[in-house]
Amino acid sequence: MTNPILSNWTTPFEIAPFADISDDDFSPALDKAMKAHNAQIDAIAANPEMPTFANTVEALEAAGEQLDKVLSVFFTVAGADSNPKREELQREFSPKLSAHFSGISSNKALFKRVADLWTRRDDLNLSEEQARVLMLTHRGFVRAGAALEGDADARMQEIKSRLASSGTSFTQNLLADERDWFMDLTEEDMQGLPDFVVDAARAAGQEKDAKGPVVTLSRSLIVPFLQFSPRRDLREKAYRAWAARGANGGETDNRDIAAEILVLRKERANLLGYDTFANYKLETEMARTPDRVRDLLMQVWEPAKSRANVDAEILTQMMQDDGFNGPLETWDWRYYAEKRRKAEHDLDEAALKPYLQLDRMIEASFACANRLFGLEFKRLDVALYHPDCRAWDVTRDGKHIAVFIGDYFARGSKRSGAWCSAMRAQAKFPKVQAPVVINVCNFAKGDPALLSYDDARTLFHEFGHALHQMLSDVTYESISGTSVARDFVELPSQLYEHWLEVPEVLAEFATHAETGEPMPQEMLQKVLNAANFDQGFQTVEYVASALVDLAFHDGDAPTDPMAKQGEVLAELGMPRAIGMRHATPHFAHVFAGDGYSSGYYSYMWSEVMDADAFAAFEEAGGAFDPERAKALEDNILSTGGSREAEDLYLAFRGRLPGVDALLKGRGLIAA
Repeated sequence: MTNPILSNWTTPFEIAPFADISDDDFSPALDKAMKAHNAQIDAIAANPEMPTFANTVEALEAAGEQLDKVLSVFFTVAGADSNPKREELQREFSPKLSAHFSGISSNKALFKRVADLWTRRDDLNLSEEQARVLMLTHRGFVRAGAALEGDADARMQEIKSRLASSGTSFTQNLLADERDWFMDLTEEDMQGLPDFVVDAARAAGQEKDAKGPVVTLSRSLIVPFLQFSPRRDLREKAYRAWAARGANGGETDNRDIAAEILVLRKERANLLGYDTFANYKLETEMARTPDRVRDLLMQVWEPAKSRANVDAEILTQMMQDDGFNGPLETWDWRYYAEKRRKAEHDLDEAALKPYLQLDRMIEASFACANRLFGLEFKRLDVALYHPDCRAWDVTRDGKHIAVFIGDYFARGSKRSGAWCSAMRAQAKFPKVQAPVVINVCNFAKGDPALLSYDDARTLFHEFGHALHQMLSDVTYESISGTSVARDFVELPSQLYEHWLEVPEVLAEFATHAETGEPMPQEMLQKVLNAANFDQGFQTVEYVASALVDLAFHDGDAPTDPMAKQGEVLAELGMPRAIGMRHATPHFAHVFAGDGYSSGYYSYMWSEVMDADAFAAFEEAGGAFDPERAKALEDNILSTGGSREAEDLYLAFRGRLPGVDALLKGRGLIAA
């Protein structure tokens, strides 16, 4: 019987037939797909004909279709709906896949063909896009170690395999800590909590099969608990558990894994001729060098720290007025900041939240995409991997553009955070294929589901990534959608967040869950006025994480990452009542894989551009200016990685921005 993963998918728009796939299908499908891919690679490498772009680079682009299907399905469910079997498979697949792709990148005969094309590139009469793909292909082989020989080559393969396994272990340890910890709450413990937090705690208790309501380590529950619980003892207990993820000792402790990863990355960079891993990693980004990254972060750090220190004095006085002596602690900040926000802006999140219904915010994100880019969304009735998921057919002028899948609710089987991925990327070669794009979030369930303002911003953020995938219009999959420099990939997502703050968008879609009435104008204005509230805290917790990440990779690998983290924070003068957004043992961006390693700064780098890019709309005809929208699509959203990121931004804006737009946007300097 044909394995359903490898069969021809006859579902609408060839969405993966999740209902037909069992966990037992993954391992045999992977083995068969890797075997088929290896045969394709061997045929390209052994081709007796002179290398051409078609028989080498395009042949590589076309290879591995079966493997793409297996991995897209498996990693979707492994991240968003894990179980013990899938975790076991992840541990099994990680070294297999590392060996498989290392075998390709170290294939000397294959690299010889690519290198031959690279030396003759000026005589090949390639299109601009083809020249870009050849450059990236050649660069990818070199950076993967294809030019290494002998012991260095063998050691590189060992390092890559070990890094893959370690990243998987780090992720699974973190998921285990997040899944297994919860704090029981009595009815008395919930006094003072708004209804939406109480409802979320009860729902979490049911999911955990607890005797009653609980607080879990899901951000969508623990953050509002820290904001609203008047019980300082419970806030401390919850915060300490949240901060200790990955550092609890025993089998799920990530500290030694992080140390090993940093040592291996440094060795990998040295084998390729780089002094540090940061030099290696940043070479292909917009920033180019560690010094440029550090310069940006420090320009933001000092004004953010100054603002945070002023805020800390105010919050400390509020706490002491409540009868608590001593310094403000990390589990106090959110509680007193929320009280201050309510006092200064008369903005009560408990009163605001009924106006931010999940379904209405989804509609808002779609409506903005319709006005900007002409996209339309129609619900699809199709089986997906979890009942919480929903799918839409995305069209423009009646033509199918993409499938969009949303998986919005927190659950124990889903890793924390929010992300966007393409189960199938846009391409025109070797055949035309429309993308299948998924947004995964971790919002609290409810009837109806209500979002915090930060949740709503996250929804728009991830949908910005989705638009980057859905509007992609290039020939080759390797440069489609979000296949761009890491410090450019956050530009479309962070830019799209701005449309949530457009008054007419909130006026139309922020309607009360019970009455259906639009958000009162007075509340709407308060929301917009409070948009920069507590930016000292938010900026400090982020920039501290980015600077620690950079310090880990720009120099010798620390044998004790926790000690190094402490040194960096001490040198920065980190405010004592603010924790890093991601401390080392749960810094999945950096240690679950190479994606954001030495690159967590990229959110800030992109924010420099997104503040400036939205200003381009405001300077023109407003947030929905059609000419600016077309320029954004033509020069950024549709172009993928077909040109250098800096060139794409220059084509859109005509110049590169400075950091002032970011500082003004965050309210850290006067506008």
